[in-house]
Amino acid sequence: MADQQEEKDLRTALRMQNSPPEPKRTKPREAANSATTPEESRRLQRELMAAAAEKRMLVVAKSIPASSSPSKSERCGDLGRKEMEIKVKEVNLGNELSEEEAYQLFSMVFGSGVSKDILAQWSNQGIRFSPDPETSMGLVQHEGGPCGVLATIQAFVLKHLLFFPDDLVKVAPSLPQNLSSTRLSKNKYVASNNFAAFTEDAKARALVKSMGEILFLCGNNKRAVIATLSSIGHAVERSEDSPKNVTIAQTLKGVSIESASDLHQVLRVGTYTTPASAFKRLEAMIPVFQSRMGALLFLISAVLSRGLDCVQADRDDPSLPLVTEPFGHASQEIVNLLLCGQAVPNVFDGRMDLGGGMFLKGLSSNVEVGFLTLLESLNFCKVGQNLKCPKWPIWVIGSESHYTVVFALDTAVQDENELEERESQIRKAFDAQDQSGGGGFISVEGFHQVLRETNVRLPSEKLDSLCSSGFIVWSEFWQVILDLDKTLGGLKDSTGQMGRKIFDLYHFNGIAKSDLSGSQATSGGETPVQRPRLTKLRVSVPPRWTPEEFMADVAVPSGSAGNESSGKDTEVVKPEPPQHAPLVDCIRTRWPRAVCNWVGDPPSIV
Repeated sequence: MADQQEEKDLRTALRMQNSPPEPKRTKPREAANSATTPEESRRLQRELMAAAAEKRMLVVAKSIPASSSPSKSERCGDLGRKEMEIKVKEVNLGNELSEEEAYQLFSMVFGSGVSKDILAQWSNQGIRFSPDPETSMGLVQHEGGPCGVLATIQAFVLKHLLFFPDDLVKVAPSLPQNLSSTRLSKNKYVASNNFAAFTEDAKARALVKSMGEILFLCGNNKRAVIATLSSIGHAVERSEDSPKNVTIAQTLKGVSIESASDLHQVLRVGTYTTPASAFKRLEAMIPVFQSRMGALLFLISAVLSRGLDCVQADRDDPSLPLVTEPFGHASQEIVNLLLCGQAVPNVFDGRMDLGGGMFLKGLSSNVEVGFLTLLESLNFCKVGQNLKCPKWPIWVIGSESHYTVVFALDTAVQDENELEERESQIRKAFDAQDQSGGGGFISVEGFHQVLRETNVRLPSEKLDSLCSSGFIVWSEFWQVILDLDKTLGGLKDSTGQMGRKIFDLYHFNGIAKSDLSGSQATSGGETPVQRPRLTKLRVSVPPRWTPEEFMADVAVPSGSAGNESSGKDTEVVKPEPPQHAPLVDCIRTRWPRAVCNWVGDPPSIV
C-alpha cells in the first residue's frame, strides 16, 4: 500500500508539473471548497515530489546494513547537500589545519605575547600594484611590518617583468610554447626602462609567476601550499554578479586573527605538486592576495610550503618569533625563506663552525635575486657572495627598519672585470677561513691556506709583516695584493684604470612617501603627493685608487684603459660631485668605492 500511495503522489506531482494549474481545486487532506492559487499549486507540487523522494530514501536506508546507515533518519534528506558541501570545501577552500598545527604556526610567526598593533599591521596589507603611472610596476606598502614580504615578492616580479617579458604574453596554442622564453645570453640582456608600458595583465601574470616560484622554492621544488580563509573562499566562489575584490572586502569586515584559535577557525590550505596547478590556483586567488590579508596569507603559504618542522630546523634560535618585536618587522629568516627557500637567520655563505658541534647557518647556494644591507656597512654582518651576486641584477635592500629594492636593467653590471674577478676569488677564499662572524680577520694558519688556494706568492718581508700580530686583517691583506706584481698573483696596475665602470641603478621604495616634486595644487597651497618612490642613480666605480684621488684632477687616457692606438692626448676626466645617502653605503658593499648621483630627492631606504 505504501508503494501504491508513493506512486500515486509522484504521478500527481508530475501531472501538475506538465499541466497549468486550474483556477480552483480542492487541496488533498484539507477542507473541501477551499480555493487554491497558482503559487499554492506549485508549493503542493514541490511537497508531493519531496515526500515521494523521501519515502524512496527511507526504503533504501532500511535495506542497507545498520552500521553504514545514519544515526538519525531525518538526516537522509540532507545527504546530497552535505556531500556537495564537503566536495566544495575540499576542492575550493582547502583543508583545515589541526589545532596543534595552528598553534605551532601562530606561535612560530608571532610568538606568545604579540601585540594587537603588530597583528593589525600584518592583517591590513594587500599585495597590490601602485596606481601611480611612474611606479605602476611596484607593489604598494602602507606601513612597516610586512615590507620584507612585499619587497621580496617585488624583486621576483621585477625579474619577470624586466627579463622575461615574453613569458607574460599569453601564447596562442598553435605557436610553439618555447618561443615565449627565447632570449640571448643573460650577460647581454638589457631590459626596457619604459615601466609604464607594462599592461595590467602582464603585471598580474608576473605576480602569479613570482608567487608560485617563491612557494615552490620554499617547497624544495616539490610542492606549493596556498593558504586562504574559509570566508574568503566562499565569497570568491559566489561572487559571479559582483567584483571579487568588493565581495572579499565586505566578507573580511569583522574578520580578525588575534590568536591561534582564530587561525584554526578561518585558515584553509591546499597543496599543489605541479607549477601548472599552483599557477592556476594562484591566478584564481589573486583578489584574495590583493585583500587586506594578502601579505599574511602569503607568508603563511611560504612557511607551510617549507614545512613547520623544516622552518624550525633552519633557524639558529627557534624560540624567537619570525615577526620581530617590538615593531613587527619581518625577520631576516622570513626574507631568506622567500629568497632561497630556507629560513636561515644569517646572510653569509655556508655554515660557520663555532666548535663543539655548534654551527651558525647561512646560505648554501646562489639565488635568483639578491640581498644587500646597511648593517654590513656598519660592520654588523657580512653578506656572502650568494646573496651579493645573484643570477639577476636585483637586490632587496635592508635597513634597520625597512626593506626596499634596487635593480639594474643591464645584466652586464654583474659581469666582473679583472680586478673584481680576482678580488672575488681572493675574498671568497679569505671568508672561508674567517670564523669571526664577518669581522674580516683570520688566523695565520688560515692565511697560509688562502695563499695556497689563490696562488699568491708574497715576499718574505710582506708575509712576516702581515703575520706579526697573530691574525691577518682583510683590508691590510688586500692593500698588499694591490701593490703586488701580477706575476706573483697580485693586481699592481700601471694604467691606474683597472676596475673602472659606470652604470645605472634604480631604487624602488614601495611605502607611500611625500613626493615634493609631484605636488598638487589645492586651495590651501601645494600638497605633496603620497606615493611610492622610484629613483634612478648613476653609479661610477672608480679605479682601484680611492674616491678622493678619483675626484682630483688626474690625467688619464681619454679612450679605454690601455688603448694606446687611439692617438689622442690625455685629458682630465672628472665625474659629477658625489651625492650621499644611506643607500649609497649599501651599494658600496657590492661595488666598493662606488660614487652615486641622482636627480631630485635622495633615495630613502626607511
